[in-house]
Amino acid sequence: MSMNVEELFGSNVFDIGTMRERLPKNVFKDVVKVMKQGGELSLEDANVVAKAMKDWAVEHGATHYTHWFQPLTDITAEKHDAFISSPDECGKMILEFSGKELIKGEPDASSFPSGGLRATFEARGYTAWDITSPAFLKESAAGVILCIPTAFCSYKGEALDKKTPLLRSMEAVSEQAIRIVRLFGNTTSTKVSASVGPEQEYFIIDKDKYLKRKDLIFTGRTLFGAPAPKGQELEDHYFGNIRERIGGYMKDLNEELWKLGVTAKTQHNEVAPAQHELATIYETANMAVDHNQLVMETMKRVAGRHGLTCLLHEKPFAGVNGSGKHNNWSLCTDDGINLMDPGETPHENIQFLLVLSCVLKAVDTHADLLRQSAADVGNDHRLGANEAPPAIISVFLGEQLEDVVLQLVETGEAVRSIHGEKLETGVSTLPEFMKDATDRNRTSPFAFTGNKFEFRMVGSSASIADANTVLNAIVAEAFCDAADILEKADNFDMACHDLIKENLTKHSRVIFNGDGYSEAWVEEAARRGLPNIRSMVEATGALTTDKAVKLFEKFGIFTRVELEAREEVLYETYSKNINIEARTMIDMASKDYIPAVIKYSRTLADTVLSVKAAGAEPSVQAAELVEVNEKLAQAKAALEELKKVTDESLAISDGKQQAFAYKDVVVPAMAALRAPIDELEQIVDAKVWPVPTYGEMMFEV
Repeated sequence: MSMNVEELFGSNVFDIGTMRERLPKNVFKDVVKVMKQGGELSLEDANVVAKAMKDWAVEHGATHYTHWFQPLTDITAEKHDAFISSPDECGKMILEFSGKELIKGEPDASSFPSGGLRATFEARGYTAWDITSPAFLKESAAGVILCIPTAFCSYKGEALDKKTPLLRSMEAVSEQAIRIVRLFGNTTSTKVSASVGPEQEYFIIDKDKYLKRKDLIFTGRTLFGAPAPKGQELEDHYFGNIRERIGGYMKDLNEELWKLGVTAKTQHNEVAPAQHELATIYETANMAVDHNQLVMETMKRVAGRHGLTCLLHEKPFAGVNGSGKHNNWSLCTDDGINLMDPGETPHENIQFLLVLSCVLKAVDTHADLLRQSAADVGNDHRLGANEAPPAIISVFLGEQLEDVVLQLVETGEAVRSIHGEKLETGVSTLPEFMKDATDRNRTSPFAFTGNKFEFRMVGSSASIADANTVLNAIVAEAFCDAADILEKADNFDMACHDLIKENLTKHSRVIFNGDGYSEAWVEEAARRGLPNIRSMVEATGALTTDKAVKLFEKFGIFTRVELEAREEVLYETYSKNINIEARTMIDMASKDYIPAVIKYSRTLADTVLSVKAAGAEPSVQAAELVEVNEKLAQAKAALEELKKVTDESLAISDGKQQAFAYKDVVVPAMAALRAPIDELEQIVDAKVWPVPTYGEMMFEV
């Protein structure tokens, strides 16, 4: 059956077009004004919007509404309330939804991570309607639910979510970017928006196999597992033919996302077996964050319909590529000017060169914060592992821009720009076209790719809100510093020239176009003084340095208290995740693996005795028995050690100390337990092995 994508797209979204149709002109005008310029709707207008929204939702089958928000968990939260009110005197049910209910909700703030901002007895928290992100309908087994995107804050006003600081950062970078464009004579732009296009990587496996792996169920990744005979060595999965079952899943996924107004654009097989990618079209950072959350939720929900399971963990399988999320970021004015567009002759584009120099300054100055924004438990398995960018923050500019930068740094003047040449294929029937002026670099964590920067460090399961909040904030600071100088300059052209050269000279150490995977780069980065922050725990402290607090407080994005709370949440999150992983390993080793191996060793022992009784020499069977028992003993000893260090780490009361104990003591103990069990998997009879193997999970879909 044919599908009309144009009719399907946004059909479950209360967007601008729907509001124009359903709201009185004066109310619609007020709504658009608040969306574009800020401010607050009157309660009278809010009541009109709420009724129109409710009527539209009910027409589409909705029975409930929810304030859909993003607490400090990297996932979303929702509490459903029916539209029903008390029956009238005739006993007839009336459906109602007021402006007050639209604008404000009151979830229990003490039940979400707060880093001490809310105690158990201090339960009140508020959700506040984000008018810049449209309401939408979510269809699930619970029915049709009207979802209203909201911010989430405490009774005292502190941000308890990802959206509030993101919105603050968007206002900050817009205000400072407008100062920059005004310096170059732009009097028409009134707003500059961070534009984001995320690429989402994920794994798909059979649900029945998933349900037989306690590690996947409890932690999202395999804590044990020997490599399959075939991995990604042949590089035949990347962009390969999409299997029928996966294709059916992708088709349904696209349809669900299009209904939600999510611009699902690109789909393909990724590098690792069973790994895939979905990319969306650029939109404002706030919408991109909301939509990426919907992408992840929808991926999981649709997978279940097909008897599949979607794995969003950064490293569900050892030995093959993990999953990330490329965060493509740029800045665009409300009248369509991309501040990251270098034009045909970037050496002559002074506004672009100033913007570029400010971005380099921001990234170099706050490399620790940018690294922290991509830090999560799963990403520790991925960053720097020759499958993702290294943990060292550097910027790839490409040959064209690096050449311009070198000219400015070395001579003070840029007089040329390298241009692409004609592509020579040697085939007369292939079209001729001009190559780009520069290649791409997949090993760079922060790469310029034509008219945007691609921040490639974000983990696949993480919210992209943190990364974009930091990007907006650090660039806002660099823009502010530049505007403070240039607005006072007697000779703008000369001052601008000097500032660009100064920024590039001071911060060009962060530019690196080479192989980020090489050991030589690690050594070179150390010589340059670039930080190499290898783990989430080590990165977390960047949030509360004096430098970070000054930055965030200057632009009203975070207070020191909010930053300290987030730091505490992150340490606690790390410890809890590693504790769950350790406990799961203990459970699986004790109840599944060791009993299975003991059973197998008994069979081997019986075989040895039987062969001897038959008068033959059981050398092979005996050698196998010895090897199995040796590794079984190693596993048992490692299991006892893991139990001990996990209990000891759990008993530590200081959050930071506990997180480091889990990283430095428990994680190595987990690796020590995994090693002998993975070795046993490769020699024990497959019929007695208690769980599906890597080969079964990644290739039998």
